[in-house]
Amino acid sequence: MQRDMPTSIGGSPDALAGSSAAVNGLLIAGASALFALSAQIAIPLPHSPVPITLQPLAILLIGAALGPTRSAIAACLYLLEGLAGLPVFALGHSGPAALIGPTAGYLYAYPAASWIAGWCATSRVGSSRFRASLVMIAAIVTLYVGGWSWLAAAWGMGSRLAFFAGIAPFFLADLVKVAIAVLLLPAASRLKARFTL
Repeated sequence: MQRDMPTSIGGSPDALAGSSAAVNGLLIAGASALFALSAQIAIPLPHSPVPITLQPLAILLIGAALGPTRSAIAACLYLLEGLAGLPVFALGHSGPAALIGPTAGYLYAYPAASWIAGWCATSRVGSSRFRASLVMIAAIVTLYVGGWSWLAAAWGMGSRLAFFAGIAPFFLADLVKVAIAVLLLPAASRLKARFTL
């Protein structure tokens, strides 16, 4: 039998509605710092210009904890921090060069992927582990589409080579990250509820 989680897992669909500006600001800043920390746990791959990082898991968990609006804003703030020169991207990269490099497509997809992961936590979808898994996978696929299309077009790899360089090496690891995120959804919900006033 399918075991359902509480239907109130994400609270209000408007993630900003229930919290003060100060609380929202602190949560968004903290989430952007978590994006940066997760990027530093990076493993370069010999046949890909894209390293393995913990950022997909961070996107899923931050989305679940903060909801769609705050997590998407945090992702945008993270990109602005990197653009400003802070070494927040994978392997300590930063600046405009990182936003036209091989990982740029994934970076540009972060706000959308974060929003999707957050929507899972604020809708009835998140009341079922199976449905939550599908939405979390959709968030990961959003990252893949951004990264794959950038490698294929901007970096001239073509669709086939971009798939094997930008998606295939990460698929199994990202499925594990989805499973971890779904298991932690109830804890993320309790954390979110604590900061919704």
